[in-house]
Amino acid sequence: MILSSLVVLSACDRGQAPAADAPSSQAAGGTPEPGTPEPAPAPEPVELKDVSEVTSDYVVGITYPPSAMKYPGLAAELKRYADDAREDLMQAVAARTEGEAATLYDLSLTFTEVANTPQLFAIAADGSSYTGGAHSSPLLARFVWLPEQQQRLRITDLFPADGDGWAEIASQVRESLHTALSQRLDADELSPGERERMMRDARRMIEDGTGPEAENYSEFEPVVGRDGRIEAIRFVFPPYQVGPYSDGEQVVQLPASALLPYVAEQYRKLFSTR
Repeated sequence: MILSSLVVLSACDRGQAPAADAPSSQAAGGTPEPGTPEPAPAPEPVELKDVSEVTSDYVVGITYPPSAMKYPGLAAELKRYADDAREDLMQAVAARTEGEAATLYDLSLTFTEVANTPQLFAIAADGSSYTGGAHSSPLLARFVWLPEQQQRLRITDLFPADGDGWAEIASQVRESLHTALSQRLDADELSPGERERMMRDARRMIEDGTGPEAENYSEFEPVVGRDGRIEAIRFVFPPYQVGPYSDGEQVVQLPASALLPYVAEQYRKLFSTR
């Protein structure tokens, strides 16, 4: 089935809907609806402090949105991700030999709020780390939080790993990426031989990176409408997964109408049915 609503977006086109009231996941009287996960115990508060370090060996810049502090469990995950990235940089700095060229290593990481409703809160982590070589290594992660349950929503929660939807999701994502690839190559006005070579190499990367396995789609963002419900899911792919480094981050958006038949029952209430 071909979906005309598929859209490939650049990272800078990411939108955010205003917070809106949406139906509660609890029935009247405070009793959870059947199938709704039990709220997790509240974790200890975690302070998220922006980091700015400049030395003769390295530079580190990490920024957080203040709103992420509302949810300590989420804040802990964001800090853990940033701490791991910084530790990798520090290990690379320590491993440099005395005779190695004094190239300045760096880590740049920004956490950005991309959705904020009573039912969903989402953060995008984007950045890079340079520890030598031709270019930086990309840093990319997405964190979708369920405030009522105080837990992270992962792609295998929405679409079970053994569910029927993965073949269809993979097919639609692959088709959209192939279309975008063809458009980019057309715009470059390449010779027929060069176009064929680049098309062949890039199509192979798309095929390899979009198999119907849940781990290929682990980084995603909910696109939330004015009613607070999910209108679409953006699957985000880092450089190298579905294209060369020069193509950068790539994003494919699938509408809720295409995904809803495959969404786990307990999360369907999060989605728009329009």
